[in-house]
Amino acid sequence: MENKDTICLLQECDAGTKMAVDSIDEILEKIQDENLRKVLTESREEHLKLGDEIHTLLTKHGGMYKDPSFISKGMSFIKTNVKMGLDDSDKTVASLITDGCDMGIKSLQKYLNEYENADHISKGICKKLISIEEKLSKDLREYL
Repeated sequence: MENKDTICLLQECDAGTKMAVDSIDEILEKIQDENLRKVLTESREEHLKLGDEIHTLLTKHGGMYKDPSFISKGMSFIKTNVKMGLDDSDKTVASLITDGCDMGIKSLQKYLNEYENADHISKGICKKLISIEEKLSKDLREYL
């Protein structure tokens, strides 16, 4: 039997990459600044590429793919639509995505600590995802 912590950590990372891509897709068309659009598009591609790596590892370990929870997706959708309905500026977009990055980083770090017996490859994937989120958050600061 495969290491349960490895599979659980990979599943949480899978859900995280999907949540990031969904969040970016939800607001990409509303962005006015081309540089901001480029930053988000490049991050989206990084998340997709890492998601493919995660899927390969999950298959190798016999784990199932994991989607973000219905509650997380619903809360994100409501927050995004309310805030964008009040102010659809690039500043709002940057703020929403930065909040998402912060939540993702916090969750991923929690899972990294919780699933301490995961293999080093899966821990590396998780750290890489945290790094992608940190970079995106930093790149968005000039738009806040």
